[in-house]
Amino acid sequence: MTEYDRPAHDADFLAWTKARGAGDLADKMGIEFTEFSLDRAVARMPVEGNTQPAMLLHGGAYVVMGESLGSMSANLHAGPGKIAVGIEINASHTGSATSGYVTAVCTPIHLGRTLTTHEIVVTDDRGRRCSTIRITNLIMDRPASA
Repeated sequence: MTEYDRPAHDADFLAWTKARGAGDLADKMGIEFTEFSLDRAVARMPVEGNTQPAMLLHGGAYVVMGESLGSMSANLHAGPGKIAVGIEINASHTGSATSGYVTAVCTPIHLGRTLTTHEIVVTDDRGRRCSTIRITNLIMDRPASA
């Protein structure tokens, strides 16, 4: 199995995600995938190191986390020979994490042949919703150079 091949069954999805990686930015932000399947993906990220000057988790950090989960989920759905690329993302921040970790849960809204849409709900350590993110990805043939 290469980093782009879809695993054969659910038990391999989290291993696939960890082997493929979510990219340098997600690594720098400390995003860690903890659960991964076609129906649900979960990750966590530390607040420390990802704050704005007011010591709140930066709004862009929520979006990076949401895009990382949503894009990885779309790529899993796309399968071998395909790649999913983000074409639209939006976020509504309704709370502010100031310490500990935030946890993001990503679920599909639509899984089509050419488009996917996922919703990502981010909560703080107390279970309070801090951000709701929606991402749409376009599925296309993977270029030979990718």
